[in-house]
Amino acid sequence: MESPAGTAKWDRAPEHDRGGRHRPTERRLLPVALVVDAVGVLLPVAALCVTTRQPHPLLTAALAGMSWLAVGASKNRYSRDELGAGAVLPVFRDWLTMLGVLAVACVGARIDFSVEICVLALLPCLALGVARRKLAHRYLLAIRRRAQALRRVLIVGEAGAVDVVLAELAHRTDHEYVVVGSCLVGDEAIDSALPVCDRLASDGEAPEGALDGERVLACAAELGADLVFVAPGRQMSAARVRRLAWALHDGGRNLAILPGLIDVSQHRVRLAKAAGLTLMHIDPAARRGIPVLLKQATDRLGALLLLTLLAPVFAVVAAAIRCTTAGPVFYWQIRVGRDLRSFRMWKFRTMVVTADRMRAALEQANEHDGAMFKMRRDPRVTPVGRLLRRFSLDELPQLFNVLAGHMSLVGPRPPLPEEVERYDGTEIRRLSVKPGLTGLWQVSGRSDLSWDETVALDLSYVDNWSYSRDIGVLMRTVRAVVDGRGAY
Repeated sequence: MESPAGTAKWDRAPEHDRGGRHRPTERRLLPVALVVDAVGVLLPVAALCVTTRQPHPLLTAALAGMSWLAVGASKNRYSRDELGAGAVLPVFRDWLTMLGVLAVACVGARIDFSVEICVLALLPCLALGVARRKLAHRYLLAIRRRAQALRRVLIVGEAGAVDVVLAELAHRTDHEYVVVGSCLVGDEAIDSALPVCDRLASDGEAPEGALDGERVLACAAELGADLVFVAPGRQMSAARVRRLAWALHDGGRNLAILPGLIDVSQHRVRLAKAAGLTLMHIDPAARRGIPVLLKQATDRLGALLLLTLLAPVFAVVAAAIRCTTAGPVFYWQIRVGRDLRSFRMWKFRTMVVTADRMRAALEQANEHDGAMFKMRRDPRVTPVGRLLRRFSLDELPQLFNVLAGHMSLVGPRPPLPEEVERYDGTEIRRLSVKPGLTGLWQVSGRSDLSWDETVALDLSYVDNWSYSRDIGVLMRTVRAVVDGRGAY
């Protein structure tokens, strides 16, 4: 095996996890999920049926419990992947399906029941189902960051493709994959210290019926990998990948194909078949239609509601600024919005009046890479300004920008004109949507993030926008404001 010294760099899974199909920490989730789902149906249904004197309360509760578990099992909700998923919408769809199944079951069992009471009794199971998925997802994220409940992965592909996969996986720690080795196709070397277990012949040099499967299975067994990533390329034809898949599945190993896509949400991907080919359709990000109209309505109504509710906070902050420093209460800057349109963005003033003229002298002290200027101990910030920045209160006047249509409640960070002048063709795509009062950047660390991480988050938002994602960011913003991490 090549590069044995690099094993520790990539193998963050504990030794006792080697070769396991389901980690002990994950196996505990299955009985908990089954008990929570069963109890969440049986007790409320039985209690409400008894209270309202419905016929056959125990039988109705048993049918409801079996229907809920049966629907979950039919949708693979108790599989390894689904137990750690945090999406809420599948739970609601399952709940609606259960109502239909339960209605059919009660008709078949000749049980008369009140529809209103049945729906009311089943609401707790919907709430518990959502809570269970959210808590399980957070639990798995936490233990994965401690190098637990990870899947050991072997990568098969050309050197360049392997390096790309490793670079993308290294950006985040909230996934379940730890790469323990590779089977390289061809003679090229990889840039990382990842162990190379074996080398497969190039596609043109590989004989018909080449024993790729046996060699990859041997490497997987040696490294304790239960999952194989295959990165198709010039040297890995479709027929060769197909034979490799046969061998891996026959050998009890799982296979995942890497299509080469980066940061594409599942809701944008559709699979189709045509003449034996598997087609992957990538839907564009929503730019029109009902979801966009809903976002616009939420922006205007939300900004108006927040301005009304936060009027006392505006008054207190304005008084604090006026009483402690000389100068105006509000501060405005020219920022660049959607499609390179400039607008005047408002904030509470947190710096001395001469801050803009002092910027050039402090340029060498910039602590942020890329186009942004940030200093953890910026001498221009006033004492009251530090407190306002700590809890993001200085951003509240941007609600007027949201109300005017210059900004959105959620979106990328609004950049300065001089920052935009330094953008390349990739970074300029951040400006294809309205900038936001909050966004993925604000809820993911703010100024503690590097420029590349900031751009990656903004591009992810632009390309994969959905209304539900906006709601999730707004909910996370509350925690980010209270935490204050990266706010300076």
